[in-house]
Amino acid sequence: MFIVVKNAVFSEVGTGVLANAVLLLFHILTFLLEHRPKPTNLTIAHLALIHLFMLLTLGFVATGIFGSYHFWSDIKCKTIIYLYTLMRGLSISTTCLLSVLQAISLSPRSSCLAKFKRNLSHHSQCGFLFLWVFNMSITGRFLLSTSATPNVTSYGLMFVAESCQFWPPNDFKMFFTLFTFRDVFLIGLMALSSGYMVTLLFRHKRQSQHLHSTNLSPKATPEQRATQTILLLMGFFVVMYFLDCIFSSTTLWYNDPVRLCVQILVGNGFAAISPLVLISTEKRIIKLLNLHWKRQ
Repeated sequence: MFIVVKNAVFSEVGTGVLANAVLLLFHILTFLLEHRPKPTNLTIAHLALIHLFMLLTLGFVATGIFGSYHFWSDIKCKTIIYLYTLMRGLSISTTCLLSVLQAISLSPRSSCLAKFKRNLSHHSQCGFLFLWVFNMSITGRFLLSTSATPNVTSYGLMFVAESCQFWPPNDFKMFFTLFTFRDVFLIGLMALSSGYMVTLLFRHKRQSQHLHSTNLSPKATPEQRATQTILLLMGFFVVMYFLDCIFSSTTLWYNDPVRLCVQILVGNGFAAISPLVLISTEKRIIKLLNLHWKRQ
């Protein structure tokens, strides 16, 4: 069982890193080379970059779990756990931002959101800066509360690995409430923007049925297909988030490598699978990959 879980974790990391690297490169080139890039190109590239760092950091965590005790020094323990926690916070924040930006870009001219369309790229860049500053500030507590220790029997430890633990601080309730409020607010905003997009797509489909004959099925525009993909990602993210919460609540207080690795698999499923979903909807990436495989 231990070997199976170990191989599954490293397979998830390897697949996710490769997929996010491809997605990041594609959207950066698209943003730089296209005359009129989509407003979401930069946001998807930012999300891919975050997931890339998140999975690379996860690789170090997994190495520490499966490796020897000497892998964890105090500085390494603090740095890796801080970066991983920061990337997780940025992942949910950027996913929410992607949903909001797509809702704005899909909104009709008569909508109150239409005024944000003109400077959507500028708004997204300002959003990136705010998200980085905000998440760096609230995750800074991990630098003080995480350390490498040989004493794995201490009361009140939350285990990251056998010799890298997190001590819940005295203000843990406030600390936990702040993280919970951030996640609930972002998921709520994600749900609102997703519901708005579903309403717009349904309205457009109903209007199209009036314009076309019943024998013809109206084709979705590229923007509508992109919206459907993002809605799929939002739904998948919410499911994985709640599964992660369930596993985390029963895992972090026990020094059990198998439990930790199962929780890692679930908690990072979105970071590894979401780029594959986005790549599968980009015909240009598929064509380039097929051309490369044919040459091989």
